[in-house]
Amino acid sequence: GSPAHRLKVSLRSPFLLPRLALVDPELTYSMPPALTAATGLDALTQLLEAYVSRNANPLTDGFCREGLCRAGRSLAAAVADGGNPSAREDMCVASLCGGLALANARLGAVHGIAGPFGGMFPAAPHGAVCGRLLPFVTAANIAIVKTRQPGSALLRRFDEAARLLTDAETARAEEGAAWLRDLCHRLALPPLAAYGFGPEHLSELASKSLAASSMRGNPVDLTPADVKSIIDQAR
Repeated sequence: GSPAHRLKVSLRSPFLLPRLALVDPELTYSMPPALTAATGLDALTQLLEAYVSRNANPLTDGFCREGLCRAGRSLAAAVADGGNPSAREDMCVASLCGGLALANARLGAVHGIAGPFGGMFPAAPHGAVCGRLLPFVTAANIAIVKTRQPGSALLRRFDEAARLLTDAETARAEEGAAWLRDLCHRLALPPLAAYGFGPEHLSELASKSLAASSMRGNPVDLTPADVKSIIDQAR
């Protein structure tokens, strides 16, 4: 990152691609609940953003469907009982699927905001910030699709994501967003203000967020007012 410019910068190179990934759930058993929640929410965010991304494709869709189903049924269980073998395995698979998906389909507005936020407030846990933003970004995207793109096939993707997360065959997009809000409430995620964010930071964060590369993967175009509204709700 660049502390002087309050920016969070990622490192990307083909040389960083692993030849082999060893994903062992037993190595996660000792993770404390807060870390389990934060990392699990980051994985869940990556899956949902990649699934509704402008760059989603059949290959990434498969990873996302598998990961969303597993995260939906096991994230809260893994936080409640870190030694739950099936929950830990589900979350490890979900995390792996999310990484494979985002590398090929990109992310969206949650990471578009969370990245700059991390640059401005380096002590904030990235996954917890993503989790705090996720319900509000999801609800905003759904509302924008309904008002600006009525009849869009994108709404059906949000519907399917809701069904995968809730395991309810008739769940619709808004129910998925409500499920995310309830999950974050149960996991007791702190608001953005807990990390020092205040109204005086809103314009700077919104401006940096709109310029973030992850925003290009968001399924709909967000206006400055949209981004400020999302951030204000999460504050």
